[in-house]
Amino acid sequence: MKLSQFPIYIIDAFTKELFKGNQAAVVPLDSWLPEGVMQNIASENNLSETAFFVRNDVGVYEIRWFSPLKEIDFCGHATLASAYVIFTHLGEKGTITFWAKAVGSIEVNERDNERIEMRFPNREPEVLSEVPEALKNGLSIKPLEYHKNQQAYFAVYASEEDVKNVVPDLEKLKTLAPLDVVVTAPSRAYDFASRYFWPANGGVEDPVTGSIHAGLAPFWAKRLGKNELIALQASARSGVLYCRVSEGYIFISGMCKEYLEGNITLTY
Repeated sequence: MKLSQFPIYIIDAFTKELFKGNQAAVVPLDSWLPEGVMQNIASENNLSETAFFVRNDVGVYEIRWFSPLKEIDFCGHATLASAYVIFTHLGEKGTITFWAKAVGSIEVNERDNERIEMRFPNREPEVLSEVPEALKNGLSIKPLEYHKNQQAYFAVYASEEDVKNVVPDLEKLKTLAPLDVVVTAPSRAYDFASRYFWPANGGVEDPVTGSIHAGLAPFWAKRLGKNELIALQASARSGVLYCRVSEGYIFISGMCKEYLEGNITLTY
């Protein structure tokens, strides 16, 4: 048996208000825990994601993300929360780099106005030529268009009201695994709005999904003819993301609000 204790933080990401945005648990480690232990911690936390990271010999933070159900390839809000913890509690300033197997290097910078900016790969979606029946029948309001990238199906609507009012059939959408479903439309107060459903990978609806904006930002940049956009994720908690599209990369920034600092003590 092994006794271990390590810190844990719960951060509300993509918001400046407590109890808004998307909650992420962040667990800094000196070395990796067994995968099953990390999954159990994430399941116990029961948040959209728990991020674990280890600083390697060259100063890069290797990061892994776990939903309550499984390990996730790419998570934006928990990366933002992890960067906040590193800048606020671990003494780093300016620029840090994360590394994850599925996405490679993620450069993160402190910006003005309490924002933290992450550099993501461009994951612009493509038009979907054959639409799965589960996608056609899994949303209560029929979209105008369907697209797809490595992470999710995109259902494009005419109005923000449609995005807010659409009801997902979670059992149907679950059969689309491993892909999730994002619904999106132009926004009145922002440039575009979205919601994100992921019954096969994490839960019913993700409050704010940073990673999918690596696809949403370039999609709407072309539609709206602008490379700097402000996005609303119109979940019950809601969140605001600042997006910048450049050649080859998508920059997503946001704010964080710390909810909890504590410790985990495990015997395994």
